[in-house]
Amino acid sequence: MGRKLVAFAAAVLVSLMLAGGAVASDKVFVNGIDFGFPPFGFVDKDGKPAGFDVEAVNWIAAKMGFKVTHQPTDWDGIIPALNAGKIDFIASGMSATAERAKIVNFTIPYYSVTQVLVVRADETRTLDEMLTSGAKLGVQRGTVTAGLLEELSKKDGYKFELVQYDSTDLSMQDLPLKRIDGSGMDSSIAYEVMKGTDYKVGGTFDAAPEDYAYAVRKDDAELLKTLNEGLKLLMADPYWEELKAKWEVH
Repeated sequence: MGRKLVAFAAAVLVSLMLAGGAVASDKVFVNGIDFGFPPFGFVDKDGKPAGFDVEAVNWIAAKMGFKVTHQPTDWDGIIPALNAGKIDFIASGMSATAERAKIVNFTIPYYSVTQVLVVRADETRTLDEMLTSGAKLGVQRGTVTAGLLEELSKKDGYKFELVQYDSTDLSMQDLPLKRIDGSGMDSSIAYEVMKGTDYKVGGTFDAAPEDYAYAVRKDDAELLKTLNEGLKLLMADPYWEELKAKWEVH
């Protein structure tokens, strides 16, 4: 009789452990993405989250045993949204800068970019000439490139008008209309926006390359560990190269 009770108790314990695992696997995390930052994170023509990071995170979620949704969020408010608990992490082409690392934790890097200026194909001025001749330069607010241009605008010898937008897409709509003379952005999105257009890279800013990584809250060590493990598995899997080829991530 005693052995039966022990066996029953063990069975109950195992059931509770399995139930706990089921609950854990049903955990839904919210990934904050940019509205318009192809090919990494954006909202497609059907109104659905899409992009390289969206599909990468979906793979990681399936591999690591959690569920994920992707929440489009204004980029200049995306870190405040993370720290306010409105989203759980950010995987959407975010540069892991030292300034941002003061208020969030970053995963291992998975991509490296520089900052460039995209201009119309008929633009003849160099980047330096545009920065010193009163050109109107667009940029998405809250980005590394925006911060770079803001700093340059304060330095002696620089003369340009900075026009900030809610998204890079909006700045690129104004470029052919000649409302701006160029649009600053990461080199990654520049490849995307120049496809099939009469645009070119007018120059690369004199700044160190930046690494993309996922961001989590400072106190979310467990999620950071999970995402790091998932990223390592993904980058070692053939699917990683398939994703890069599909989204033309160079």
